[in-house]
Amino acid sequence: MALPGVLRALMLAVALLVLFLCAAEAGTVGINYGRVANDLPNPAAVVQLMKQQGITQVKLYDTEPTVLRALANTGIKVVVALPNEQLLAAASRPSYALAWVRRNVAAYYPATQIQGIAVGNEVFASAKNMTAQLVPAMTNVHAALARLSLDKTVKVSSPIALTALAGSYPPSAGVFREDLAQAVMKPMLDFLAQTGSYLMVNAYPFFAYSANADVISLDYALFRPNAGVLDSGSGLKYYSLLDAQLDAVFTAVSKLGNYNAVRVVVSETGWPSKGDSKETGAAAANAAAYNGNLVRRVLSGNAGTPRRPDADMDVYLFALFNENQKPGPTSERNYGVFYPNQQKVYDVEFVLGGNSAGGGSSKDNGGLGWQDSGGVSNGNAPSGGVKATSTGEAWCVANAMVGEERLQKALDYACGPGGADCKAIQPGAACFEPNTMVAHASYAFNDYYQRKGRTIGTCDFAGAAYVVNQAPSEYSSSPRLLVPLRYCNRTTT
Repeated sequence: MALPGVLRALMLAVALLVLFLCAAEAGTVGINYGRVANDLPNPAAVVQLMKQQGITQVKLYDTEPTVLRALANTGIKVVVALPNEQLLAAASRPSYALAWVRRNVAAYYPATQIQGIAVGNEVFASAKNMTAQLVPAMTNVHAALARLSLDKTVKVSSPIALTALAGSYPPSAGVFREDLAQAVMKPMLDFLAQTGSYLMVNAYPFFAYSANADVISLDYALFRPNAGVLDSGSGLKYYSLLDAQLDAVFTAVSKLGNYNAVRVVVSETGWPSKGDSKETGAAAANAAAYNGNLVRRVLSGNAGTPRRPDADMDVYLFALFNENQKPGPTSERNYGVFYPNQQKVYDVEFVLGGNSAGGGSSKDNGGLGWQDSGGVSNGNAPSGGVKATSTGEAWCVANAMVGEERLQKALDYACGPGGADCKAIQPGAACFEPNTMVAHASYAFNDYYQRKGRTIGTCDFAGAAYVVNQAPSEYSSSPRLLVPLRYCNRTTT
């Protein structure tokens, strides 16, 4: 009777396919290309750099012709911007909006794959006198696109800063400022829903952490393992500061109506590699950890938040380059992933598995889009590619942020067709306690990872696991111990 065996093998294959390919629809990662500097490469060189790094989406702050021409026929998708200073004209004169779209969008499309227009940038924070003009300007720009039959492929939005919120902690208390809620945000959300567009949000956990480092865990800010923060209002538990910030926005939006169909795009987020003495947390290791861990989350389909766990998320990192002419504290000039000479400030990949061409000689580690090859990070989680001191130890641990359902599926695979030895986490066995999903999954994932020789892709489980190789105190520093101490009460060799 060979048929049952065939069916069993087929079922295992299907389960494996579902686990690794269909866990969630992954979002995309792009980059913000600012040019407030006098030492940047020419646009053609910049575009070549983006192609080498596997960057497929870019957000601009203007419509510079040399940049748009350089992006032509590259396949890179582009978001252009109508600057704040042009809002009044675009809002009051439909003819101005039409001429602007013809000159700055239609003239380059489709060779340059413009997919969005950011009308203004953080208008509520940086151009407050233009607040009333924002939605009318967006409406006129969209009407111009419709007149030119571009409205189906080019969407209109406007990035908002978190300062648009009157309250954001806990996330369940998120609410827009009173002067913005009904006057601007509700009309904007109506517009976005009607046109099939998305809400752009600029979110920077760095600012919240730096100002409150005495009460906010750095691990919580950098997507590293942490105890989590419970929102007593919703009962949801948060393991990352960015999730909490985004859910505060989702909550604020929900208080204005049913806008579940309006996606959120993180139009700016990042972490500075350098800062002034008072800018706590500004460091290359932290920037690499934040950006690298975020990229891994988004591309592996794990970018949903506790409030919207199944949402895919598009994210634009800030920024492509350090920009030496930006005003403000030191951090403002040090958000770049690259120096103007096109060398990386730290290693971070834009594709899972570190397959982008050029930009570093680090060894790929586990198909996670980060590297391990010698000396900056103090990380207890994937450092995003910042080079960390390595003595050869590595463990595979569960990613609590994906939720218990996905951990259970991955655990079932590891202990079943994956071949991990899971006897020690059965009831009464040596590693059954602590009896938690994360603890058991970490044991199984690590056993699987070690048995596979720590080869590429064996510690991922569709984003449900990741490698730690410079262990914190709760992990053994001995290369003989293959399991995190806190997940098992005995030594495993």
